[in-house]
Amino acid sequence: MTIMAVATDGRTAQVWARLASVIDPELDESVTELGFVTSVGVDAGGQVRIDFRLPTYWCAANFAFLMADDMRIAVAALPWVRKVTVGLGEHMYADEINRGVAAGLSFQATFGSEASGELEEVRRTFMVKAFQRRQEALLAYLLDHGHEPAALLRLTVADLAALACDSAGRRLVERYLERRPVVGAGTDADAAAFVGEDGALLDAGQIHAYLRGLRRVGVNAEFNSALCRGLLATRYGAGCAPQGEVKPVHFVRSISAVRSI
Repeated sequence: MTIMAVATDGRTAQVWARLASVIDPELDESVTELGFVTSVGVDAGGQVRIDFRLPTYWCAANFAFLMADDMRIAVAALPWVRKVTVGLGEHMYADEINRGVAAGLSFQATFGSEASGELEEVRRTFMVKAFQRRQEALLAYLLDHGHEPAALLRLTVADLAALACDSAGRRLVERYLERRPVVGAGTDADAAAFVGEDGALLDAGQIHAYLRGLRRVGVNAEFNSALCRGLLATRYGAGCAPQGEVKPVHFVRSISAVRSI
């Protein structure tokens, strides 16, 4: 392999790494884990081409636009990238979305009178849902591993970041702290680690009822995730399996966790 080919391969890997940080706003999963990205091309001049697809021809245009634009922004942040072209295929609004993203237009400017508004409110809604799902997963895990509700709710962001736990727990902590700023003060080390969607402190005496409510949010998202994966496989065949491990749908937690709630 030539030096140029090695350099290009390294850059391709960097692009895939950046794409892994782009999240489907509804499912709170990476577009690469979901198998949405089909190809990445990098040339010697720093131009990048990304092709992706969605489970159905009629997937919501606002979600499709968000993902396409987020891919462009994420990859454009690489210092050597000169141009990013994102191509959505086999979608009813593919042409409009591809043109709008290429021109750096907003969703409203891309769709004009057909759009019901900009996407920040939509993004905010699903970021809060992602915060709730990650919080429920982490709290249920910590309670199932012997932590007392009152002690958990006294933790600050700094305390939680330093909490001793195994690799599975550490991953849940890291994912939760990524979304903690969504409800305010999440970057403040002295802020409460666990708060509600309105930023208010949680009540230790009501924690199990609170978690039951959050679990309903999680079950709905997990169902949608399983449905999307199934539709993608049905539409494109067995060869379209997403990168990495396919996550099963856990509609019911372990018996101990269910009993504790």
